[in-house]
Amino acid sequence: MKKTYQLDTLTCPSCTMKLEGMLKKTEGVKEYEVLFNSSKIKLEYDENVVDSETIKNNIAKLGFEVLKEK
Repeated sequence: MKKTYQLDTLTCPSCTMKLEGMLKKTEGVKEYEVLFNSSKIKLEYDENVVDSETIKNNIAKLGFEVLKEK
């Protein structure tokens, strides 16, 4: 499944690195791209292994709010 998450503002490149590190460790995430300038995450994941709510909760644990997903 492919999703795009619009986040609240990413304030620095280290925010991008924190998110990338979390996504890299998340089982079921196949591909991801964290877009610093637009504060978005584009990813592809296996919905049989991980669901959108888990991914959003992991994002929230790092201190970021998901404003919308599509």
